[in-house]
Amino acid sequence: MKDKKSRLKEKLFEKAVRFGDFTLASGLKSTYYINGKMATLDSEGLNMISEVMLDMLENTECDAVGGPTLGADPMVGGIIALAHNRGRKLTGFIVRKESKDHGTKNLIEGPLEPGMKTIVIEDVATTGGSAKKAIDAVRAFGCDVVGVLVIVDRDQGAKELLNEMGIPFEPIFTKAELGL
Repeated sequence: MKDKKSRLKEKLFEKAVRFGDFTLASGLKSTYYINGKMATLDSEGLNMISEVMLDMLENTECDAVGGPTLGADPMVGGIIALAHNRGRKLTGFIVRKESKDHGTKNLIEGPLEPGMKTIVIEDVATTGGSAKKAIDAVRAFGCDVVGVLVIVDRDQGAKELLNEMGIPFEPIFTKAELGL
């Protein structure tokens, strides 16, 4: 896994990390921005992220992976496809920002069923607010959230929030590991 992570770190700096003055979704200011979608919408990037996340789940009992749209969307597809290739059955789901106002009016899309054990995934975690919204939606649907995986933890409160909620949190990289 070390070689995969080393190459993934290079890919993140090549595609996703930018420096400047940014306002994050949390409202916090930052001198760097990580646009995870630039890595997850790159074929090599998505493949590496999916492999590493699936490796991280090797000893985790779960039925489904999913997370908040738009950041989780490509990763969900990559992870469940790779899981199938490895002989593991995983269901994917996406949590909308708000319920549809037509059709089924779903907040969660995908073949998720009440009682499933789920992993919430995200590209970048700052305060944990987006993950918490997804967790609340998945729990309200009747599923158990057994963990949260992210590509990068910015070390700005997500880990602490999720620990308070009793949910294991594991990033592929922390801010410090990326040297940011």
